[in-house]
Amino acid sequence: MTTDSDIIYGLHAVREALEAGTVNRLLIQKDLRGKNVDDIKSLAQKQAVKVDWAEKTTLSNLTEAGVHQGFVAYVAAFAYEKLESLLSNLTGRETATILILDELSDPHNLGAIARTADATGVDALIIPKHRSVGITPAAVKASTGAFEHVPVVRVINLAQTLETLKTQGFWIFGTDMTGTPYTTWNSTGKIALIIGSEGRGISQGLKKQVDEMITLPMVGHVQSLNASVAASILMYKILENKK
Repeated sequence: MTTDSDIIYGLHAVREALEAGTVNRLLIQKDLRGKNVDDIKSLAQKQAVKVDWAEKTTLSNLTEAGVHQGFVAYVAAFAYEKLESLLSNLTGRETATILILDELSDPHNLGAIARTADATGVDALIIPKHRSVGITPAAVKASTGAFEHVPVVRVINLAQTLETLKTQGFWIFGTDMTGTPYTTWNSTGKIALIIGSEGRGISQGLKKQVDEMITLPMVGHVQSLNASVAASILMYKILENKK
């Protein structure tokens, strides 16, 4: 697993990285005891990973006060998937699901989306290289290890990427206040679903490339949902139609 700072933290994220064989060094909180510690130590031993013991304050400093649960791992650099490789792997498929995250800024939202993507069988996430959060330690922690299983493609130009997906038979969907209610959405086939940023939603340029807008009806006073919540509802709708 990779992050910009080459660390991940939290029990589930560290366990997934150990099982994937990407951990170079493991730090465990000095006074930590119990089954979780024994399990993690056993995994580290099987992978020949060096284990060091550290004070809680040291781990908190490394994770910038993140909820590390007593486990911090140094890992290999994150290997983003290439768009060409992803599309090659999906060649011949009648159904596929790709989530495109348009300038998401909150690492917790990114991690939560990856977690649901893994649960619902999403084939990949696509994020822009600029003006967007990357795979940070906080995102990895929020994903509980999902980034070990869900490919992430990082591209320079989302507009060009959408055009490429269209040539590969993908229908492009977006989320907006007005559009087709998600309950009647035909989410079969090869789908690329754009999730907009937390503040302004989908950028105007990308909206012009969308084949159909999907809306989540809201009857309360609040008129928008958290990006990861909206994405989760729609991912489960896609999964429902795959059955």
